[in-house]
Amino acid sequence: MTTIGVIGLGIMGGPMAANLVTAGHTVLGHDTQQAAAERLVTAGGKYVDTIAAATDADVVITMLPDSPQVEEVVLGPGGVLEHARPGLLLVDMSTIRPDTSIAVAAAAAARGVRALDAPVSGGEKGAVDGVLSIMVGGDAEAFEAARPLFEVLGKTIVHVGPSGAGQTVKAANQLVVGGIYALVAEAIVLLEASGVEPGPGLDVLAGGLAGSRILELKRESMVARQFAPGFRIDLHHKDMGIALAAAREAGVALPMTGLTAQLIAAARAQGHGSLDHSALLKVLETVSGKAAT
Repeated sequence: MTTIGVIGLGIMGGPMAANLVTAGHTVLGHDTQQAAAERLVTAGGKYVDTIAAATDADVVITMLPDSPQVEEVVLGPGGVLEHARPGLLLVDMSTIRPDTSIAVAAAAAARGVRALDAPVSGGEKGAVDGVLSIMVGGDAEAFEAARPLFEVLGKTIVHVGPSGAGQTVKAANQLVVGGIYALVAEAIVLLEASGVEPGPGLDVLAGGLAGSRILELKRESMVARQFAPGFRIDLHHKDMGIALAAAREAGVALPMTGLTAQLIAAARAQGHGSLDHSALLKVLETVSGKAAT
């Protein structure tokens, strides 16, 4: 049994922490939201009200919204590294900039702390079911030390390279996911405008070469215009910014990523930021003059 501090108990971090409790680990959870704390306690975890208390563990997992929050919680005054004992395993499972992960790993190494960047894909359902895809950057030995915990949280677990590599792979993941959502939305708009029932049409697509995890999980809710957030437009907007910044750093052109990023930005500008990223459908309907009145 391992004592694990989990900092960030939101849509993803909360169910991940609960799965670690179910697996028999002692979980010390910290979050600024009282409701998140109550969910952890109900699941059998222990809520702690400071970062220092959450760091009194063998492993610390952070699951935070963006790079500034990770920098504050890990590198800032009173943060994880200030309180960490040598040998601590720090696993950041947030989706942030690769350069931030590299900086965190360097600062951690200077304190005798092993750091991994391990962003995830699979959304809230994947977190609840413990079947996330986990892409891990960092030292191979640290990866093997964390593997038993990753196996509680995910199904596809791959060490993809040195520090920052996990975040680069996650950026690639998000540009693919965003692009597929945009194309599925366009398919729905085309089918409906042509007088074809989108449900059966998407059923056929899902069974052929066009099939995808998104079509499998989201086609019915998209046709029904149900956009309860599993992963919010606001967060995907942030992630597309990371992907474009990574492309600039690598010196490559990603035109489809740029277009998809603009569609996601439009969704946010139209007030859909709190909706699921499948709400790209609302943007494509507006562009085609097919939005509900």
